[in-house]
Amino acid sequence: MMLFPSSAAICGALVALVVSVTVARSETRGGHANAVVDAASGEAVVGAASTYNPFKPGKEEGGPKTASGERYDPSDWAAAIKTTLRRKFGGVLFGARPKFALVEAAGKKVIVKINDVGPLRPGRIIDFNERTMRHFDPSLERGVIKDVKVIPLAGDNWTLGPVG
Repeated sequence: MMLFPSSAAICGALVALVVSVTVARSETRGGHANAVVDAASGEAVVGAASTYNPFKPGKEEGGPKTASGERYDPSDWAAAIKTTLRRKFGGVLFGARPKFALVEAAGKKVIVKINDVGPLRPGRIIDFNERTMRHFDPSLERGVIKDVKVIPLAGDNWTLGPVG
């Protein structure tokens, strides 16, 4: 008679374990998106975005340096913020660690590192490198994306790329 209650207890424990693992996995997936919302460190800036590629073959080995001192990498999740917004995004100074931002446009969200600055063209607030622009405009035919929302993120422990 003791065999059945023990088996039921073990079975119940296994079911509870499976349920808790499933819940933990779903919370982990959504947890990053929730952490992004919690870490927004400033008001959103809204404007247009374009793409840039300062690399000129033969000019500099490995691509030119960005404002943070890193080499420009078209395959990274990165962007240049308008120079006048430099302070809002924590500085973006030469040799300093890159800053991070949540970018929303065309129904998509992505976390990018802000590792460069630039004068940009009037009305534009951010320039994406190639990978980031392809996330919003896979064909790169639009050239400019309007109504882009950029929110500075606090801290420096972010996983770059799409969110949600």
